[in-house]
Amino acid sequence: MGSGLTGEYDGGCWTELRCIIPLATPPSKPYPDSSTKGVSSMEKVTGIGGVFYRAKDPDALRAWYATHLGVEGMPWTQESGYTVFQPFDHATDYFPADKQWMINFRVNNLDAMTVQLESAGIDVKTDPSWDTPEIGRFARIHDPEGNPIELWEPAAPPPA
Repeated sequence: MGSGLTGEYDGGCWTELRCIIPLATPPSKPYPDSSTKGVSSMEKVTGIGGVFYRAKDPDALRAWYATHLGVEGMPWTQESGYTVFQPFDHATDYFPADKQWMINFRVNNLDAMTVQLESAGIDVKTDPSWDTPEIGRFARIHDPEGNPIELWEPAAPPPA
């Protein structure tokens, strides 16, 4: 299962990757659609407000995420950073075909997180072919209900 990384850096983002990672906030562009008469820019969402999914045992799964990944609380306050919102082709092999989604969590230290998870008996998969100096490093785990989770240690931004 390769990462499918291709594309070129255009000075502002990497395009045609398995995900699109902006390296700077682009300026607001005019939105010429006729339904926005007189409006100079399009209103946009400001971030992910929640991730909702079904679970066989929501309480146990909530506890697993809190114990092993530190995702806890309502609401959970996360650190700022890149968030990729990217649909994949229905035939992708990037995550299991029987799953409609895979969540990706940013981490500060992938090596330390890997040791922490493995010491708790959680199987962690890594593959050097998933990693790139421009994007960062990746690992994969599954929660107790089999949902795929990708862990991402982002690369440092390029020098200005």
